[in-house]
Amino acid sequence: MTAVTGSTERAALPMFCVMLAPTLDDFEKMARAAWDAMPAEFRALTGDIVFRIEDFASDEVLAEMGIEEPFDLTGLYQGVDLTQQSVMDPARSQPLVFLYRSPILAEWIELGDVHLEDLVAHVLVHEIGHHFGLSDEHMDAILERAD
Repeated sequence: MTAVTGSTERAALPMFCVMLAPTLDDFEKMARAAWDAMPAEFRALTGDIVFRIEDFASDEVLAEMGIEEPFDLTGLYQGVDLTQQSVMDPARSQPLVFLYRSPILAEWIELGDVHLEDLVAHVLVHEIGHHFGLSDEHMDAILERAD
């Protein structure tokens, strides 16, 4: 039995041996689907957040955050959170949520019992939580109560 991929034939392999890692575009689609699945009222409160998908955080971001291992950062919120904004502020830059593909994939493999789409949604919601001024500790407490 052979598996055919395009015009190239291969010996039959288990499906997990033939699959390719999701691309940056695949992650963008997962993040967009997670965003679209959120309640409209929630999305309206977030304003114009921009999502960026990258393989890893930049060296500058890692250094600024004091993170030595690039796999330790799965996502990042950049912007002024809502609790710190004022109408008296000069024009602000648009808030950004970064999702880092390789660290998310590594966490997904390590967990082994969660769908990748669910993990992407979790990281996305976590980073949006920072937009609302929630700390990691606040979000952990909320998640513990939800379980």
